Amino acid sequence: MTERLDGPKVPPATTAGGAATGPADTPPTKRRLGPSPAVAIAFLLPAALLLGIWVVYPIVYSIIRSLFDARGSGFVGLGNYATIFTDSGMLTTIRNNLIWVVVAPIIVTTIGLIFAVLTERIKWATAFKLIVFMPMAVSLMAAGVIFRLVYEQSPDKGLANAILTTVHDTFSSSQGYPEARPREGDQSPVAADQGGAVVTKQPAQAGQPVLIPIVGVKPAVMPSNAAPAKAPQPGNALSGVVWFDFTAGGGGTSGQVDGTEKGLPGMTVEAVRGNEVAGTATTAEDGSFRFEGLPAGSYTVRLPKANFEAAYGGLSWLGPTLITPAIIGAFVWVWAGFAMVLLAAGLAAIPRDALEAARMDGATEWQVFRKITVPLLSPVLLVVFVTMIINTLKVFDLVFIIAPASVQPQANVVALEMWRVSFGGGNNQGLGSALAIFLLVLVLPFMIMNIRRFRRENT
Repeated sequence: MTERLDGPKVPPATTAGGAATGPADTPPTKRRLGPSPAVAIAFLLPAALLLGIWVVYPIVYSIIRSLFDARGSGFVGLGNYATIFTDSGMLTTIRNNLIWVVVAPIIVTTIGLIFAVLTERIKWATAFKLIVFMPMAVSLMAAGVIFRLVYEQSPDKGLANAILTTVHDTFSSSQGYPEARPREGDQSPVAADQGGAVVTKQPAQAGQPVLIPIVGVKPAVMPSNAAPAKAPQPGNALSGVVWFDFTAGGGGTSGQVDGTEKGLPGMTVEAVRGNEVAGTATTAEDGSFRFEGLPAGSYTVRLPKANFEAAYGGLSWLGPTLITPAIIGAFVWVWAGFAMVLLAAGLAAIPRDALEAARMDGATEWQVFRKITVPLLSPVLLVVFVTMIINTLKVFDLVFIIAPASVQPQANVVALEMWRVSFGGGNNQGLGSALAIFLLVLVLPFMIMNIRRFRRENT
């Protein structure tokens, strides 16, 4: 018999015990890790459905609605978008948003970095962080109410102007008496000059008391510490009295100090010879003044114009000029604690050996901070900065609460204008939708930047 040779035979694969298991080149069976696609879809479907209802549908509807007029019946195409860039009020709004985006994130990030560095070097750092972070527990609406009171014009109500007037009055003792003036007529010893100051008609010298009667002082500006005026007594120095020459209920003698008439404290008095001021004095509570150390001779006694101007009352924080910086100040107060906490966590993660090595090499603290701390902290700084940019683009509550109605056009931002045009009386949801899409376009680049950074960090 002959055997038929069909080719080389492949021996079957065997186990350790010798049992056959099949051909040796049979690939192993692959098993799926994790749930099946159907299970994943079942879990993701509710979230995707909610995301579509709350995010995708409003965006798509807003895009469509922005192409129609206020009533939603007339198609206007890109007309609403053209209005955004041609209307003067809208341009002011865009300018304000640019100011917010440039200024507020830089200030918040810088102050947060300063606080984070300081908390590493001071005692009671935890208490300091708690105090700085505390505004984050306050809603933006409540913060707006707080700063609306802080920025009140009256120093008796507004904290900001109370501080400014206190500092000003520390270095300037002049008391303003607006609308006060000398008596008219030839009998008055003083008169108003062309510059608004009050000067004596006759030269004065030591030993001759100077009488300066003033009328037109309103009761509201009369200082509470004003004492009854006293007729000056002759002496070796040039002296006199400035008083309110008016007796309540009538009576009294014009140009003479009567018993019930009050002095005018806090007035600046100058002794002038020629065109130069030889000496300066300030009236006491009874209106008296006295020049010490003046050379002998005749002088013209003058009350400068500043005495008859309104007393310094601080700044108009809620006026059209300062309203945007004032609101940015409130924003910084709220978010500085947030930036400090994130940056402090970043500082805690920096390797200390790198800092100590730089110090041992002779680097100063500023060089260590600028060339080592800041570069190592740059990812956290970028997170804080981008987050603040997004928050500034969405700012609404602070502007709506702090800015009075009369100056809201000067303080307006895109988010507030979007609400005002759509629901705050404008009733133009076409233009409001265009503003919403414009705001979305402004925010998208920074959101994409954050997403890409998160992906780089996770790879």
